[in-house]
Amino acid sequence: MIERFIKNEDSLKKWRRFKSRRLAVMSGWIMLIACMFSFTAEFWANNKPLYLNFNGQSFFPVMVDYHPSEFGDKDRLVTNYRKLELNEERGDWALWPIVKWDPYESNKTVESYPSAPSGDNWMGTDDRGRDILTRLLYGLRYSISFAIMVWVLTFGVGTVLGGIMGYFGGRTDFWGQRVVEVLSTVPQFFLLIIIISIFKPTLLLLVLLSSVFGWITISYYVRGEYLKNRKKEFVEAAIALGAGHGRIFFKHLLPNSLSPIITFSPFVIAGNITALASLDYLGFGLTPPTPSWGELLNQAQKHFTEGWWLAAYPSLALFLSLTMLSLIGEGVRDAMDPKE
Repeated sequence: MIERFIKNEDSLKKWRRFKSRRLAVMSGWIMLIACMFSFTAEFWANNKPLYLNFNGQSFFPVMVDYHPSEFGDKDRLVTNYRKLELNEERGDWALWPIVKWDPYESNKTVESYPSAPSGDNWMGTDDRGRDILTRLLYGLRYSISFAIMVWVLTFGVGTVLGGIMGYFGGRTDFWGQRVVEVLSTVPQFFLLIIIISIFKPTLLLLVLLSSVFGWITISYYVRGEYLKNRKKEFVEAAIALGAGHGRIFFKHLLPNSLSPIITFSPFVIAGNITALASLDYLGFGLTPPTPSWGELLNQAQKHFTEGWWLAAYPSLALFLSLTMLSLIGEGVRDAMDPKE
C-alpha cells in the first residue's frame, strides 16, 4: 500500500530494501501494535467498565464521567463501579477491560506492598499497591511521546541550522561551527538535571530542556550533506532559472539531504526513551504518580530482595523496546546505504 504513494524510483528501491529485512519489518509492526495498545490503554486497563447496562439505560464510563446519583448512590462524589450493585433480573450487566486496574489505583485486598504476581495483578504491584502491567502500558505512552517530540524538535532545529551553515558556507559556516563547538562541550545531562531540580518537571518542560542541545549532532551531518550537494548540477540549474534561496534550500537541497535524518531517527528515538527512563530513575523526570518505567526501576532498587518483579518486568519492557527500535534502525540504515 505504501508503494502506491512512493512515486520516486530511488525511494521505492529503498523501501523495498527495507521490506527485505524481515526483522526490521517485524520490529516495526511490534512497536506499532504496542503503541496502539498504549495510546488506547483506557480500553484495555481501567477500573471503569467499557459498557454498562444499568436499570435499562446504557452507559459508557470509560469515555464519560457519570455522577454516582445516576446509579442511585447519593453518598459519594465519585462513582465506584466495583461496588455498584447490578441486578441481573432487570438485565444489568457490565463489560470490563481485560485488566481491571487504573494506573493510580492501589489493590487494597493484598496484605503488603509490593505484592507478587497473582490472578488479580498479573505482574504484581509496586510499593504503593498499583498494578505494574497497567503502569507499564500507560508508561509507554509517555516514553514514546517524549521520544517523538524531542526527535521532531531536535531534528527540525538541527536540520535548519546545519543546512544554513552548509548552504551559505564562508563566514556563516565558520562562526556557526565555533558556536556549535562551544555548545558541544557543555555537560548536557548534568545541566539538564540542575535545571529540572529548580522547576517543577512536566512532559513539555522535559522535552524543551532535552532539545536545547540535542540538535547539535544532526546539524553536523546535515551541514555535510548541504556542503556536498550545493555545488551539484541540479542546484546550479535552479540558480540559472532564477530560484531564490528559500526554494533551493527546501525544495532542492533538503529532499536530497534526508539520508542522515532518516538513518539516525530510530536510534535517536531509542536514546530519548533511555534518557527519560534515566531521569525518572534518578527522580528528576515526570512528576509522581505519573506512570513511568524509570520510576518502577527506582522502586526495584529499594525493594530488590523482596520484589524481583519490580526489576524484571520494567527492565524487560525497556530492553524489548530498545531492541525493536535498534532493529528498525539497522533496517533503515541498510536501506539508505548508497553502496546497495
